[in-house]
Amino acid sequence: MAEKENRKPFLVIGLGRFGLAVAEQLTRQGKEVLAVERDPEIVQRWSGRLTYVVEANATDIEALRQLGAQEFDTAIVGVGTSIESSVLIAVNLVDLGVKDIWVKAITPAHGKILRRIGANHIIYPEHDAGVRAAHLVGGRMLDFIEFDDDFAIVKMHPPKETQGFTLAESQVRSKYGVTVVGVKSPGEDFTYAQSDTKVTSRDVLIVSGHVDLLERFAARP
Repeated sequence: MAEKENRKPFLVIGLGRFGLAVAEQLTRQGKEVLAVERDPEIVQRWSGRLTYVVEANATDIEALRQLGAQEFDTAIVGVGTSIESSVLIAVNLVDLGVKDIWVKAITPAHGKILRRIGANHIIYPEHDAGVRAAHLVGGRMLDFIEFDDDFAIVKMHPPKETQGFTLAESQVRSKYGVTVVGVKSPGEDFTYAQSDTKVTSRDVLIVSGHVDLLERFAARP
């Protein structure tokens, strides 16, 4: 049953940078993808590299119906140049009964409209990339993933005060309010952190906690 769920096809509408990245990654993961794009040149360019690529105007519900969009459980809308087109496509997918709808939004107002008409997931790729970059530039962090309520997980180099000590000895949790989840040493597998895990200068830490506390910890020399 789990294998059958994993093989369900995905509908991707719009092959701009975002939509194409989603379609390519799903294809690499072995998923079946039907990509819909209204620009014939883009359709021709990617027709041999994705599972299925068709030329159609997704703002037309009849065009989507003829493609069998109503048979898909999950759709991703990557149209970002036109808010009107994005909203119309999302409305069509809702009307066709697609259960899980992911839509790229340009602005918070755009996202608010999409959510009100029934889109399940709103994505702000430019905003999210900007926030991530702001946390990474010029700092100790190597990667940054933020969740709800200002909670985040980061990959970072260890501050000097943790190097050469076990996590119990450096007391990261009590001093800084963040939790070292794991440690990755060069050439070794990732290991979940224990109190007796010793940190070296070559290690990479996976740390979780409130964004402000993580920033404070990552700012340590």
